[in-house]
Amino acid sequence: MKKIIFSSALILLALFSSVLNLSAQDWANLQRFQKANAELPALAKGEKRVVFIGNSITAGWINAHPDFFSGNPYVNRGISGQTTPQMLVRFRQDVIQLNPAVVVILAGTNDIAGNTGVSTLEMIQDNLASMAEIAAANGIKVVLSSVLPVYDYPWRKGLEPAEKIVKLNAWIKEYCGEKGFVYLDYHTPMADERKGMIAEYTTDGVHVSSKGYDVMESLAQDAIRKALKKKQKRR
Repeated sequence: MKKIIFSSALILLALFSSVLNLSAQDWANLQRFQKANAELPALAKGEKRVVFIGNSITAGWINAHPDFFSGNPYVNRGISGQTTPQMLVRFRQDVIQLNPAVVVILAGTNDIAGNTGVSTLEMIQDNLASMAEIAAANGIKVVLSSVLPVYDYPWRKGLEPAEKIVKLNAWIKEYCGEKGFVYLDYHTPMADERKGMIAEYTTDGVHVSSKGYDVMESLAQDAIRKALKKKQKRR
């Protein structure tokens, strides 16, 4: 009996290790959109495709308001829980190779929450800059979004993210001005007096409600129109 139990434990350990290895091999979740990317229709004449890349805020958008994407030439490439280094790894596959006219990047809150380990603001800035500059080098107009307001993360309480988000957003705004990118400010109209999210715009203090997406859609479309008209500075 002891031998059987020991053998079973070894089998379970081997299976668990196999799952962990598979997860580690696709750390950036490159498989998530490979099929969808391959099946994406060719651009129609004159079509200006826009790719939205991000985390659960972007991923949840298409579930909450699917018509925003199906009714526009918008492609959603959000993956829940992701951080900026993961998005940077999949950026060519999930953005550049789709030949968009514009990319809307919304990222950074999960880095502050430590989803893939401790990240300094400088590390987040480096990853955002890399994505933006890769896009610009490929002739894609860049919209860099502010991080949405958060007073506290339900899954990692006590990190005091509100001021860190304000500092990161100040850098994003300044960086966009220097590089000729469009800064998309979700934070200002969605923040309460604590620099958390206004209650009616969120489901849990981090993720966005249907009313919150109403606000974001208007702002995003204004930013996209601005980006399409804008001549980006030469690198």
